[in-house]
Order: sequence, then C-alpha cells, then structure tokens
Amino acid sequence: MTAQLNLFGPQVQTDDAELEAVAEELAAADPDGRKVARALRRTYDMLLDGQHTGRYRWDQLAKTEKTHFGTLAEINLQRAFRFEDGQSMDFAIRGIDVDCKFSQDPGDWMIPPEASGQLILGLWASDDQGLWSAGLIRATDDVLTTAAGNRDRKRWLSPHGKAAVQWLHKNRNLPENALLRIPPRDVGTIFECSEYGSKRVDMLFRVAQGRLISRTVVATVAQQEDYMKRVRGNGGSRSSLRPEGIVILGHYDSHRHVAAQLNLPVPAPGSGESVSVRLARRDPERHGTRPDVALDGERWVAAGEDDPPGNAPMLPGTKT
Repeated sequence: MTAQLNLFGPQVQTDDAELEAVAEELAAADPDGRKVARALRRTYDMLLDGQHTGRYRWDQLAKTEKTHFGTLAEINLQRAFRFEDGQSMDFAIRGIDVDCKFSQDPGDWMIPPEASGQLILGLWASDDQGLWSAGLIRATDDVLTTAAGNRDRKRWLSPHGKAAVQWLHKNRNLPENALLRIPPRDVGTIFECSEYGSKRVDMLFRVAQGRLISRTVVATVAQQEDYMKRVRGNGGSRSSLRPEGIVILGHYDSHRHVAAQLNLPVPAPGSGESVSVRLARRDPERHGTRPDVALDGERWVAAGEDDPPGNAPMLPGTKT
C-alpha cells in the first residue's frame, strides 16, 4: 500500500503504514510542535542548570554532559506525550515500537544494531541557532551506512537515508534563551554588575527591554532560591526600576493587556515570562501615533531615547 502522508509541508509518498500511523498520532497530539519544542527547551535548561551554575550556552557544558542530551530529551518527550514504553524500543505509539534519537547535526542519528528495521523518531536542535527539527524514518539497510570499522556496529543514515527522512517539523523555532540573543556586551554587563543576584536581575531587565524573559533566564541571572521574588514589587526589580521609568510586565491578564496595547511581546498565560519597557507620558506632538496605554489616569508610550527620565506609573493589579 502506498499512502500519502500530509503533515506540515508538501505531500510525500510512503508505503509504510506504521510510519504513517505514528506520524498521524504525533500530528494529532502536537499539531504545531509546541510540545516537542518545550521538551527540547526543558532538556537544555536541565543540563545547563543555570540557577546553580550560571551557565546558559551549549559550549559551557562538559563533553560528558552533552552526551546525556538525547536521554534527557527522550525522558522529557515521554512525559510530555505520556508515551507508553515500547517492547524493545523507547516508545510505543499506537502500539508501534519507536526508537528516539538525537543528534547535534540534522540526520546524523546513531543507529545501534537492535534498532535495525525499527522506526526512528529523529530529533535535532541548536540552542545557538534557536531551531529544531523532528522526523521519522525506518532504519532499513537501504538507508543506512555499513557498520564496517565501528566496534559497536552502530550505523548512520546514508545520504540517501537523510533524503528519505519524513520531516514532521523542520527548522522550527525553539523557545528562546534570551541570554543567547542579548548582545554579548550586555550579557557581560549583567553578570559582572554585582555579586548580588537582585542587582543582576535589575540589570537584566534594564538592558533587555522589549524581549520576553523566561523564568529560567531569571534563575540563571539571580542564581538564588526563590529567584522570581527578585522580579516582583516590594523590593524586587519592579520596585527598584520604577524610578528609572521601567515597568516589568508579567504573565497576568492585566499585564498582558498592557503589553499588547504597547505592541510588545506578550508573556504567555501562566508561563512565568516577563517583558520590561521604559515608559514616558504621551506627548501628542512628539509621539504622534505611537501605541499607548492608559495607566494611573494618564496615557503612556514606550519611551524613546529622546524622552526624559521619570518615574514609571503603577501597573494594574495582578488579580485581573
């Protein structure tokens, strides 16, 4: 039987009914790939352990730590999708055994002898590039290299095999690690500004305005327990940055509304994300049609370089 597999790109041909069934199940469970992307993001964050190490880049990991990425990704995927254990492979999807493999280069999955003939769910991700991919292929002899010269008899996909991968998601955006997107000079300023985590968090929201900041980034910068306390009012960054005109908008509905009104990135509900911005009172002549929002009985805009410093308005309550 030859079936048409229509996933997230052009139609492709397959005569593998089990591959088609697994692909359909994954598409139904995760049509936009968010579950896979979050599992990969979680894997990076677990390995980096920024709260306790201050690390945020792949090249800061030891070689032995990097080798654990595939195993952790497999565990996080199984938790996210609630896959059952396979009989001889990692997962059972619709009762079909599937082996999960990760590589740092697209399609360079290492196939052990016991996975020969099995379905492979292959993953690739790059935190530096902010991209990830996932595809399916059956590891048959015609798509694999020979095992000659490899004492473990492991094989890789041949060029023909790489071309035969049925991509479920290709070069999709990985949830952002903001510390990799902030200019390196600013990152240096954040980590060097103080021995105190609260001051580093202040600097983070000072230099990274207009960018979504995750809980993990705050934890990496603060390197303290109860790190989100460093963001809040009553002594956190919301209080200390207010005299500079900077507000920090969280994932609360009322804050998300302010971010949307100002055309800022909007924190996802319940995500722990934040976005900071310096505000200025709206001047119709200077600000023109710039997006604005009503706060404290006045209209405010995202401040430009020519806007004078001043206290920021109070943000709406977080219960609304």
